[in-house]
Amino acid sequence: MIAPAFGALTRVARSYVSHLQKVVFRHLSASAEEGKYVLVQRHKSCDNAPMRFPSVWLRDNCYCEQCFHKSSKSRRIDWDHFDTEVVALDVQVDSVAEQVVIKWSDQHTSTYDLKWLREREFSDERRQQYLNGFYRPKPKHWAGQQFKEITETFKFQDVMHTDDALQQWLEALAVRGVVIIEDAPLENTVVRQLADRVGFIRRTTYGEEFIVQAKPGAKNYAYLSDPLPLHTDLPYYEYKPSVNILHCVVQSKSVGGSNLLVDGFHIADRLRDEHPADYRILTETPVDWNDIGSEDGRSFHNIWRAPVICLDSDGNYTRINHSIPQRDSHFSVPLRAVIPWYQAYAKFVRLARRDGFAFKTKPGDVLTFNNIRLLHGRTGYDDSEQNVRYIVGAYLDWDIIYSKLRVLKSAQAESLNGGSALQQ
Repeated sequence: MIAPAFGALTRVARSYVSHLQKVVFRHLSASAEEGKYVLVQRHKSCDNAPMRFPSVWLRDNCYCEQCFHKSSKSRRIDWDHFDTEVVALDVQVDSVAEQVVIKWSDQHTSTYDLKWLREREFSDERRQQYLNGFYRPKPKHWAGQQFKEITETFKFQDVMHTDDALQQWLEALAVRGVVIIEDAPLENTVVRQLADRVGFIRRTTYGEEFIVQAKPGAKNYAYLSDPLPLHTDLPYYEYKPSVNILHCVVQSKSVGGSNLLVDGFHIADRLRDEHPADYRILTETPVDWNDIGSEDGRSFHNIWRAPVICLDSDGNYTRINHSIPQRDSHFSVPLRAVIPWYQAYAKFVRLARRDGFAFKTKPGDVLTFNNIRLLHGRTGYDDSEQNVRYIVGAYLDWDIIYSKLRVLKSAQAESLNGGSALQQ
């Protein structure tokens, strides 16, 4: 009596598995569209619109060992003999493994995971998710009166010892352009500790760490106690340092010594909306920025030509250049362009000055801000042996910051989902 019952149970199980396989099979399909595109559709997802991929892109991104070097995560496909007219001859799906298998006209066979495909589909929504999320967080511009509500603060020890705080600091810095880190020890090594936590310090002609304080015979305008007008640091570098780290060790007890900050992207927005002709001039006219001097026995003469407002091919801001002391007397533009540029620049400067927000950091505060976006300055202060202001500074580059941010996001996704985030 036991054997027949067991046989019946086996038949039921096999029938159920067969039914389950048919159901699973129907949830994923793929097909070639004239060979030039491959359509992939997941029928049981909330968004069941088909994903459309160019065949040439799929073939170029084959992840087999012949086409891709796994350990270095690098394409090794032979482009000396790559056929850009390649077509998909046969398209199959493995619904259980959630994979698409394609046989190509060059006799190669490739396998693609559905998750990998979904992360790279060409829909507007998915592209924007990647560009504004994983690639680089989208900046949000702000007016000076919004400074207090948009500026986040973090504790130094949290940033140094927890990845969550580190990620939140870097994300806030990318989106708003300014963050204050509080309760740092009053030591000259703080800026290096923060830089090392992210990656490494950016060295300039002024060294790695630098001290901002009034100095006799100063060779840099920042090393005076006079008012420091709004500016961006080092516009004379083609690849200028991206983020300032300014650690307040001793603050002046005089009335002055306050920081001034302005979102240069917001000022560019206003100029574009209120004075479009002047905006165009400041985006198109190259300016000669320079710095001549010596530091630690090394002489330098830096020059870079770039507009005040720099744009990428999509019209997005990539960099603001502004420093009255660092504008060269050489102005290498046609004569007719000089006077209109001065008139446009004056509007930009006045808009920025009226929008500036003043605040005073206290000992232990570390002001971090985006140097390719924000203008910063300082009110004048009285300097004496009894009343000094001592700031330790350093720079980080956005390439290093974005890299760290992606590593943190990938680790977070892996922890939450049991799998890695977007990968090569």
